[in-house]
Amino acid sequence: MPPKVKFQKEEIVRAALKVVREQGIDAVTAREVAKELGVSPRPIFTYYDTMEQLRSDVYEMAKEEYRAYIERGLAGPVPFRGVGQQYLMFAREEPELYKVLFLTKPGGASGGAEEALAFSQDLVRESLMSFYHIDAQTADSYFRNLWLIAYSFATLIVTNESFYTAEQMGKIMGEISLSVCKAYKEIPGLAEGNADVDAEFRKLIGKQ
Repeated sequence: MPPKVKFQKEEIVRAALKVVREQGIDAVTAREVAKELGVSPRPIFTYYDTMEQLRSDVYEMAKEEYRAYIERGLAGPVPFRGVGQQYLMFAREEPELYKVLFLTKPGGASGGAEEALAFSQDLVRESLMSFYHIDAQTADSYFRNLWLIAYSFATLIVTNESFYTAEQMGKIMGEISLSVCKAYKEIPGLAEGNADVDAEFRKLIGKQ
């Protein structure tokens, strides 16, 4: 008679998530996860045929961890500012999970920058539309531009290359956020990619 399986699937995924937090996604092996659970690798293969399947479930659980950060940001007095702050906090507090979600190429544990952008965009679109009184297309363009800045800062954080303080990052993101919002409000077609950017620059530079 086969031995009774001691662990449920979610427990295995949580153990794998802990391995990722401590050692990175490449450390998710049957041996390491089993070691975290204090058992042999056998229970893991009750639920998973390959480690890629387990890494895929770890990716989904990491997304939920990230979602909690973003929802805390959206609950703040200025939602999009809160989202930016929480995004960078996630990078500081969960660097390995950040790498899984935002720096892992598709084909590994899912993930990748493009997928992460789309997921993040879906989380904040309605809040942007409501708070800044803009349509969905403008909200997506606005988010894309600010996300690229936040992504740059977060990458510096998780690679231990950041030469900006959290306060400095917040100030820079605030300046860019204001600039983008003002430009989208005042220049027709800019958010849609239809504005004559060179002509707008000439008008701006010509001002005294």
